[in-house]
Amino acid sequence: MNSQDANSTNDGQIAPGAFTAPATSSPRSADDLHVCPECSAEMVYPTDWAPTADQRWSVDLRCPSCEWVGGGVYAQDVVDRFDEALDVATEKVLADLQTLAKANMEEEIERFVYALDSELIVPDDF
Repeated sequence: MNSQDANSTNDGQIAPGAFTAPATSSPRSADDLHVCPECSAEMVYPTDWAPTADQRWSVDLRCPSCEWVGGGVYAQDVVDRFDEALDVATEKVLADLQTLAKANMEEEIERFVYALDSELIVPDDF
C-alpha cells in the first residue's frame, strides 16, 4: 500500500524538500516575466493580458511572494516564453498537489485501518 517514490521516506512520510523548487542557475533577464524583479521569486503571474498593435501584448503582472505589481507591453516571443513558463509551473503545482493528496489519503487509510483493528469503529457507526 505504501510505495516508495522520490518524494517519500521509508516510513511513508513526505520527504523534506519534496515541494522545494530547484535553485535557478541563470540570472534573471528582462524577458523572464515569470521572475519577480524585486524578490527574484519565479512565481510572477499575469493578472490581465490583452493584444495590442504589431503582435505585442499588454500584460499586468503580480508576484505573490512580495506583492510586487507591474507590467508592460511585450513582444509575442516574450509572451510565448512566459506562457510556456506558466504551463511548466502549473504542471509542477499539479504534481505537488497529487503527491500531497496521496500522502493525505495514505494517512487517512492507516488511521481507518487502526480504528477498525482497535474496534473503535463498529457497524452501527454506518
